[in-house]
Amino acid sequence: MTNAAVVFPGQGSQFAGMADAWTQNDASRSVLDDASAVIGRDIVEGCRDEGALETTEFVQPALLAIDVGAFRALEEEGVGFVGAAGHSLGEFAALVAAAVLDLDAALRIVTVRGRAMQAAGDERPGTMTALLGVGAEDAAALCDEARGSDVLIVANENSPQQVVISGSVAAIERAETLAAERRVRAVRLRVAGAFHSPLMETAVEPLAAAIDAAEFRAPRFPIAANVTGELVADPEEIRALLKRHVVSPVRWESCVRSLLAAGAEVFVEAGAGDVLTRLAKRVVPGARAVAVGSPSEASALAAELH
Repeated sequence: MTNAAVVFPGQGSQFAGMADAWTQNDASRSVLDDASAVIGRDIVEGCRDEGALETTEFVQPALLAIDVGAFRALEEEGVGFVGAAGHSLGEFAALVAAAVLDLDAALRIVTVRGRAMQAAGDERPGTMTALLGVGAEDAAALCDEARGSDVLIVANENSPQQVVISGSVAAIERAETLAAERRVRAVRLRVAGAFHSPLMETAVEPLAAAIDAAEFRAPRFPIAANVTGELVADPEEIRALLKRHVVSPVRWESCVRSLLAAGAEVFVEAGAGDVLTRLAKRVVPGARAVAVGSPSEASALAAELH
C-alpha cells in the first residue's frame, strides 16, 4: 500500500455548501451532527449561510468538523496514514485524526479560539495578504520596508513561492503598494483579523485556558507542528506549541518536508477545497497530492492506494 500523509485545510478554504457532500456518508454525518450539538448550531445549514461563513466564530468549528468528517470517511474506506498536519486551524483536525484530542475537546478549544480571535481582530483590526512568486526571505524584507510603526510579519511560509503576510490594515496596504511596484502579485485574504501575528496576543490567554482544560494523548502517527514545522510526539510539547499558535507563523513548507521525511509518498487533503494539494506540489515538484472533498472521492482514492 502507498504511504499517505493526511493534511487538513484551515480558515480561508471555506465555501458555501461545503458540508453538503459529507451528509451522504454515515461516519461523516455523525461527526457533523456531534459537532453541531457541541457548538449549538447546525453546521450543515450554517455552511449554506454566506454571512456565517464570514465569521471566525462559526467558520473555525465548522471547518474542523468537515475536516474530521472527511478523515472519518477515509478511515472507513481503510486508508491508513504515516503522518498528518493541518494548516493553522487544520492542525486541530490533525490532532483529532491522530487521537491526541477527542473531537469534543477539539471543538471546545476551537470554539474558544474562534471567539477569541474574532474579539482580538475587533480590538486590534488587521488583515492578511498572500504574496505570490516570492519566498519568506524576500517577504520579510518587504515587511521591514512597509512596517513603519505598525505590526507586519510573515505569517505563513506556504511554499518557496507563496508567503502570507499579516498585520495592521495600514501596513498591509503599504506592503501591497510596494509589491505592485515590484510586480509581485498580492492577494488580500478573506479573514477577520491579522492571524498569526502579535495583533492576536489578546487571544492567547483564553485559548491557553481552554487548551489546559483538555486531555492530550500521544499521537498514533507523527504530527508536523505549524509553529516549528517539525514532527512532534510528546503531548505536553504539543500543548505548549498550541498555546502560541495564533501569534506564531505557520511554517507549512517545513511541515510538508517533515511529512515527506516521515515516509509520505502521497499527500491527501481532507476537507474543504484543494489549497494544500496545490501547495504540496509547489513545495515538492512532482509530489503526488490529491484533494478529497466528498465520500465518492474518498472511495476512489482508497481503491487507488490499495
